[in-house]
Amino acid sequence: MKAVIYALFAGALFGFGLVVSGMANPAKVIGFLDVTGDWDPSLALVMGGALVVTIPAFRRFKRMSHCATGDAMQIPNNTVIDRPLLLGAVYFGIGWGLIGLCPGPALVGLVTLQPESILFVVSMLFGMVLFQYKDALKP
Repeated sequence: MKAVIYALFAGALFGFGLVVSGMANPAKVIGFLDVTGDWDPSLALVMGGALVVTIPAFRRFKRMSHCATGDAMQIPNNTVIDRPLLLGAVYFGIGWGLIGLCPGPALVGLVTLQPESILFVVSMLFGMVLFQYKDALKP
């Protein structure tokens, strides 16, 4: 139960941060990505602020053996930059640039029943299921 409460708190805090920063607003994200038009640099400050908090915290967490729930700390240690990683980054970037949503803000948009968020999340879930069966779908 403790893990569920921590997860709900962290998710709510993250969602609140997305709303307050404007990252849950697809129009603001598109404005940030439109560097040749009416560029809105404000999200760069949000991302920079996130890095200022995350980098020291991540370094501290790497030294910990257990997290707040008592479970073993699981931090990825893979440093390989391979084709699947690059393709995933490209697909993510294309999707983010086309509609201004990524998974976090789309889940925030579900709370207000935004149609584009609902379509995004349904499509994302379909893609996740399809990925699980990718080898079975090969001819």
